[in-house]
Amino acid sequence: MNIAQFTEFFQDVLITVHANIRDLEEKQAFADPEEQDYIAGRLFSYQEVLAIFRASARDTGIHPKDVGL
Repeated sequence: MNIAQFTEFFQDVLITVHANIRDLEEKQAFADPEEQDYIAGRLFSYQEVLAIFRASARDTGIHPKDVGL
């Protein structure tokens, strides 16, 4: 895998994570009380993944905004 392929892969993963967050936020607005906790848990998990990506980017000298974080 070359750097261009890795960059494309990583950007695709980030786009998917961000899209899933938006989708869950939209669903949360209309979810019944039983679904609220499930959706909140999933949103928390996605936010944690993004936080891990941001921290790893900073640790390796990459500005998070440079890679879409």
